[in-house]
Amino acid sequence: MTDLNQALVLITGADGGFGRQMTRQFLAAGSQLILSDIDERRLSALKADLDTAPGKIQASIAADLSGGDGCQLLFDEVVKNVAIPDVIVNNAGVGVGGRFDHVPRDRWEQLMQINLLAPMRLCHLFLPHLIERRSGHIVNISSIAGWVGSKGLSSYCSAKYGLRGFSEALSGDLEEFDVHVTTVFPFFSRTPILDSDQFGYEERREIPDDMATDPADVVAAIIKGVRRNRKHVFPDRTAKQIHYITRFLPWLVPLLNRRLEEKTKLNSIGTTNI
Repeated sequence: MTDLNQALVLITGADGGFGRQMTRQFLAAGSQLILSDIDERRLSALKADLDTAPGKIQASIAADLSGGDGCQLLFDEVVKNVAIPDVIVNNAGVGVGGRFDHVPRDRWEQLMQINLLAPMRLCHLFLPHLIERRSGHIVNISSIAGWVGSKGLSSYCSAKYGLRGFSEALSGDLEEFDVHVTTVFPFFSRTPILDSDQFGYEERREIPDDMATDPADVVAAIIKGVRRNRKHVFPDRTAKQIHYITRFLPWLVPLLNRRLEEKTKLNSIGTTNI
């Protein structure tokens, strides 16, 4: 079990949809938080809004994780001004949609930097300290897009598949040192990532509101999984269903993808006509 009461927790992407809920719920669990995101003013506002008992926000650190320098800056600031975290939540992420050849190269490369390389870089920096201490917990926020490839999400799926593979191997590396790795695979949730730029579509594709999950429920399932040292967390019903289908009924995956594409197309038409 991972005790979150008084645990020092680093959350990247703290100002995002999941990040804000993580801040609220880890605070409610009594954790001491280090928040990180790219915008210093928004981080300060978040800290002012949510710095409440029983937990406490120890620091907020603005860092651009789209490059190695930003990851190094975050690590240096954490070590210098706070302490080595007990739990590191690699939550920061961006999205981009469209057929791969329509997506500008700088956009999909930035996505890979933030969604995959930043968690790897931060783990590489912090892990020697966790191993020396022989305790710690890494939480990597992947996606159900890390289990099944989806049309129009080539770069996003690549990053999330990569994070899944990294987490699986890392878990084996760290098992003997009592450092746990939890990987989270949510379905689409009502967060700003749903508003990500899309390229090459005549009409914008939208996830129907009744399909998207509530971030508060997703984060509650994440925290439950972290407490129980779960290796994999599928925090909503749709994610669980897709996981089981990909494992036991893989021939259904193309049908699922077609139905999702049809629903997003219909929803975009409905939105256009409003």
